[in-house]
Amino acid sequence: MRPRTLAALAAVGLAVAAPVAVGIPNSVTSIGMVAVPGATLGTGAKTCTLKPGADCSRVAHRWTAEFHGDAHGANFRKADLRGADLRGTDLHGADFRGAKLRHADFRDANLTGAQFGPPKRAGARANQAQPGPSCSPNCSGANLSGANFTGANLASANLTNANLIGATLISANFTNANLTNADLSFVYLNVANLTSANLTSASLSRAYLYGTNLTSANLTYANFYLAYWNNTTCPDGTVTNTGC
Repeated sequence: MRPRTLAALAAVGLAVAAPVAVGIPNSVTSIGMVAVPGATLGTGAKTCTLKPGADCSRVAHRWTAEFHGDAHGANFRKADLRGADLRGTDLHGADFRGAKLRHADFRDANLTGAQFGPPKRAGARANQAQPGPSCSPNCSGANLSGANFTGANLASANLTNANLIGATLISANFTNANLTNADLSFVYLNVANLTSANLTSASLSRAYLYGTNLTSANLTYANFYLAYWNNTTCPDGTVTNTGC
């Protein structure tokens, strides 16, 4: 083979190995979901640079936000992140209280200890009840498949029609959460709290329910096909190893 031909092939090989995305500051390669550090989130007057502990509260970046790096402990309170692509992002300890996350993609993200409750009140009203669901206004239809919700607070969350296939929900708090029609197939719900949760028509096929608390939960038409039960508390308070 002639030297000129070898040089041409080498150039092609280098082009394939190091793809360049144009106009996307936080673009990723097809291997490893590696994002350019310091990606900017937000449009308009409010923007933030995504990094550990970043203040992205009230930022608005609908349908085109994308980041796959380290943003643990970041503040996303009352942010509008509808349709955001946060696959594989390290978001442990992040604050999503009051954030709009409809159709957000958290696949394989680390959400250990993340907060998804209603926004925290301040001043004289701090001790009053906080109305409204987590993921305010809701997380309906969100793609959370494969996400790590270990220890996450999802009390009163609206997760109707959400995709939670393969998610890890160990020790997560789903008290009063609405999971109607949600897909929790292959989910790890070990020691999760689903007290009074609405699981009407939800799919929990092959879900792991070891030590899970389903006290007063609504299981109408819920699908537990081949689910794994062990020391599970049923809606009536009985403990079972075989199914509620």
